[in-house]
Amino acid sequence: MSQAADRRSPILVFASISFLLIWLLMASFPFLWTLWGSFKVQGDFFSKADWSYAIFGVRTIAETGAPFTGAGYYGAWVQEEFWRAVINTGVVVVFVVIISLTFGALGGYALSRSNYRYVFWLLMLALIFRAMPHITLVSGYLLPFFEWNLWGHLSTTVIVLVAINQPFTLWMLHSFFQNIPKDLDESAMVDGCTRFQAFRYAIVPVMWPGIVTTGLFSFLLAYNDFAVTALLLTKENQTMVPKIAGFLGSTQTEGNVMFAVASVVSATAPLFVLVIFFQRQIVSGLTAGAVKG
Repeated sequence: MSQAADRRSPILVFASISFLLIWLLMASFPFLWTLWGSFKVQGDFFSKADWSYAIFGVRTIAETGAPFTGAGYYGAWVQEEFWRAVINTGVVVVFVVIISLTFGALGGYALSRSNYRYVFWLLMLALIFRAMPHITLVSGYLLPFFEWNLWGHLSTTVIVLVAINQPFTLWMLHSFFQNIPKDLDESAMVDGCTRFQAFRYAIVPVMWPGIVTTGLFSFLLAYNDFAVTALLLTKENQTMVPKIAGFLGSTQTEGNVMFAVASVVSATAPLFVLVIFFQRQIVSGLTAGAVKG
C-alpha cells in the first residue's frame, strides 16, 4: 500500500517537469535576450523591419563584418567610463552593508533580549519609517546637504541609504535573534564571557545565515537604488543605475541605447554570481524562523 502511495503518476511527473521548464524559460528569457542583444548593433536589436535581425545579426554583419560585436561594451566601459560608476557602486554598497549589519545586529540583539514595552513601539516606528517612499525621505535631506556643502559626495549617499535601510535590518535581525534561546548567551556568560563576548562567540555563529540573508537584502537596496543616488550624486560620482538611466535618457545620441544594454548586462551578472555563491546561506536564513525550538 505504501509503495503504491509513493509511486507517482507519469502524467503528474511530466506536467511538473514541463511547468518547471516553462517557468525557468520565462524567468531567464529577458536576461538571455538582453545578453544576446548586447553583442549586436542598434539596428539589429531594435529593428522595426524584422525581429529576426536581432537573432541573426544581419546589420551587425554588414557594419562590422561579424555576427557579434563588443562595441556596446567598449563604448560603455571605455568611451563613457562606466567603470567609474561600477567603482562608486562598490564603495556605496560595501559601506551600506557593513554599517547596516553592524548597527542592525547590535540593535536587534539588544531589542530581542529586552523586556521593556518600548521595544514594540520602537519596532513599529521603524516599520513606519521604512514604509515611507524614499523620495519623501530624500527631499528632507536636500536643504541641509546644500547648506553644509555635503551634496554630491558618496559618503552622503551612504548615510541616507543606511538611514533608509536600518529599520529593515533591525526588523529582520530582531526576528532572527528572537528564535535563538536566551539560554545560549546566558550559558556563555556563566562560563565567563561578557555580554558582548557572548554575543560575538555564541550568538553570531548561530546567526550567520540570518546575517548573510539580511546583508544580501541590504546589498540589493544599495545596488539597485535610483531615487537616492540620482538626487544626491553629481554626474562624476554617479552609481550604475543612474548612469544607465542617463544612457536611456539620451537615446537620440548614436550608440547610447546599446551602451545601456551592455551596462545592464554588466550590472546584472554580478547578482547571479552573488546569489549562486550564497544560495545555501540565503535558504537557511529565510527558513531559520519557520520552526522554533
